[in-house]
Amino acid sequence: MKRVIHVVGAAIFNEQRDVLCALRAPNMSLPNVWEFPGGKVEKGESPEAALVREIREELGCTVSVGKLLADVFHEYEHAVIHLRTYEAHLTDGVPRAREHAELRWVPLSQLRDLAWAPADLPTVEALLEKGRS
Repeated sequence: MKRVIHVVGAAIFNEQRDVLCALRAPNMSLPNVWEFPGGKVEKGESPEAALVREIREELGCTVSVGKLLADVFHEYEHAVIHLRTYEAHLTDGVPRAREHAELRWVPLSQLRDLAWAPADLPTVEALLEKGRS
């Protein structure tokens, strides 16, 4: 049985309602695909606390965590990823790509134009559905 890795992601919005997308670096697992920034939940850590910590480490900024957008289990070759993605808003700092190859603010209408990591696709769909309502 494959191990389950608990991870969190942030759909960070700017004032124009664009969402921050992160391109995985060539040296990362699943290289050169887009994802919502975030990372692993550590033992004893809440998903929301993990997300604030991961965004501070990966992007050098602070976010406030909003509502849950997607709660996904996705099976990869090496493990099952349990990904919870939340709405988030910047509260301090400017995002900088410390680990990713690129960061890009993308209008909701253009999210499907990017090559996404499979586990992030349900969040893309949730965002597009939310944008229609």
